[in-house]
Amino acid sequence: MAEFAYNNKIHSSTKVSLFEANNSWSLRMEFELRKKREFEGVKKFAKKMKEMQNEAKAVLIKMQEEMRRYINKKRREAVEYKVEDLVLFSTRELK
Repeated sequence: MAEFAYNNKIHSSTKVSLFEANNSWSLRMEFELRKKREFEGVKKFAKKMKEMQNEAKAVLIKMQEEMRRYINKKRREAVEYKVEDLVLFSTRELK
């Protein structure tokens, strides 16, 4: 990059760059900024992807609810113990 910058610099004595002096033409450093354009195909693709994401999200939520319902059918309320309640305690797993 430094070599390019040095060879493309216009020198005060020759009034041309080294590249232009050696090759009889100069490098062009200019560029045009691209204008902001909206492409219809991109908009359609983005819209389709958003719809697919929404559909997938809806299906996942529906399946989550079905799983929750299935699991909760077999569950029962947890027993709440109070202080001084009598309980059975197994020592089989204790060492």
